[in-house]
Formats: sequence, structure tokens, C-alpha cells
Amino acid sequence: MDRRSFLARTAGFCAASTCFRAHAAIERGGVRIDTVSDGHLTVPRSFLFGDTPPDDLAPILARHGITGEMLEPDCTLTLLRDGERTVLFDIGAGPNFMPTTGTILDTLAEIDVAPEDVTHVVFTHGHPDHLWGVYDAFDDFAFPEAQYLIGRAERDYWLDPKTLDRLDAMRQPFAVGAKRILDSLGERLGVFGDGDEVLPGIEAVGTPGHTPGHMSFAVGDVMIVGDAVANHHVAFEQPTWPSGTDQDAGEGATTRAGLLDRMAGDGMAMVGFHLPFPGIGRVERDGTGYRFVAGEE
Repeated sequence: MDRRSFLARTAGFCAASTCFRAHAAIERGGVRIDTVSDGHLTVPRSFLFGDTPPDDLAPILARHGITGEMLEPDCTLTLLRDGERTVLFDIGAGPNFMPTTGTILDTLAEIDVAPEDVTHVVFTHGHPDHLWGVYDAFDDFAFPEAQYLIGRAERDYWLDPKTLDRLDAMRQPFAVGAKRILDSLGERLGVFGDGDEVLPGIEAVGTPGHTPGHMSFAVGDVMIVGDAVANHHVAFEQPTWPSGTDQDAGEGATTRAGLLDRMAGDGMAMVGFHLPFPGIGRVERDGTGYRFVAGEE
């Protein structure tokens, strides 16, 4: 069986079992934004919340119905189409990260987007669930016609050979994988800086902390936040608390609080990678913190 037949048969099976999800999300003029599922992570609570005292966490998690030691945050990519370009923000985890991730090719097939249709992939950052899907199960480019774009600081961080030694043992494989993939992209990979117009109508917004060069993206009144706001509960109610998923917890907290304040003040819609699928909503102030209101408007 060749590659295309294999993928078609796999997509057909999973479509029948409704294991892939896509959501027509937002339309602004000639721009359509969909969110598309790449599956979900399975991670221990300690990975998400680090050293936050359990007694402080308990009432927040209880309000949101979060129980158990293992959590399953969604992985939701953003797809933008403007009539000329088909842009994916992040590319998913691919076949070699977790068995519960890597469904993006099949999800896109559900909305009749072929791999060859994707013109650009724009990365928020270089963690596996956002980057490792560059290659499919056959070690070919998953999106063979795409150009790839990443923040300059993020690229430089993962290509720096010293990065590996600066990370703890759990994150060292992230560095190995990121360097291998970014090196392999060669001239296919372009870079941009904070405030640049990455593509027409897409502005880069520097949101460091989760990784040193993490980027969010403003598309008109929509903010695509990646992992700068990584859950719908603690990150909103207590944005200044350190997050176990941020490589620089202090910088991540400062970034998160500022980004939430901007989105609440400007009335922006937001799309979050690890928010409950379909990952779209808005931010409202709630006392000294915020709350996530799911929905398109």
C-alpha cells in the first residue's frame, strides 16, 4: 500500500468512528478561521502545575470539574484561509510523540483540506506537540507545498547546541527533536520578529516565557495565543502563578497577565492551543483575575 492509500484508508476509518474534530469558527470579511484537532495530551497534574500548593489549586480545579492525577488537555491547531493562502498555525505532534496526538491530517481531510493545499505553517514555538508533525509516518513532509515560518529568537534558541545542556532531563528530548526538524527544513524555513507582519493581515506578538521565543498572532480582533495561556482555569483565575509548563515561569506569568489584560481590554476573540476544543472564546475580567468564556463571539 502506498502512502496516499494508507492515509486515505486511515482517514476513512477514523471518520466513521468520529475520532477527528474540526470546527468552523470565525469569519471576518474574506478571512475564515477554523480550529482543527490534533488529538490530546495525557500528562500528570504535576507537569501542568509544578510546585503550586495543592490546597491553593483545589478550589480552582473543583470549580472547573478537574479531577484525577492525569489530565488530557486538547491540542487544537488554527487554520486560516483568505482565498490566496491556507495557513496552519503550528503543525501538531506527528506520529512519534504520544499515541493520543497526531491526527491533524485526518482532521483536515474531514473539511476537504488536502496536505498539498497548505501554503504556510506558522509556528508559535518549538515544543513537540507544535512542531514534530512536520513529518508524517513515512518521514515525508506532511505538507509538501508549505513554507515554514518561526520567530527568529525561537529558531535561534533551539538551534543553539548549548540549549540541550540547559534543560532538565524531561525536556532534553524536546531540544533534540526541535534541532533536528528545524535543521532539516533548511531554506524552507523563514523567520520573523515581534511586531512583524508575518503574512498579510497576520501580526506577530512576542509572548516569551513558555519558551524564550514564543509568539502569538493577532489577526484583526482575533488573538491566536498558542501556549502563552495554556489552560482555561488556573491560567485565567491566577495568571501570575507560575506554570509548570513554562520554561521561564516568571516571564511566562508576566506575559500571560499582560496578554489576558490586552484581550479583555480590547474585546478580542482568542484561540488557545490547549483550551477545551474548539479552543475559541473571549476573556472577561473577574475580580483580580479573569475568566474564559467559550464561544465564537
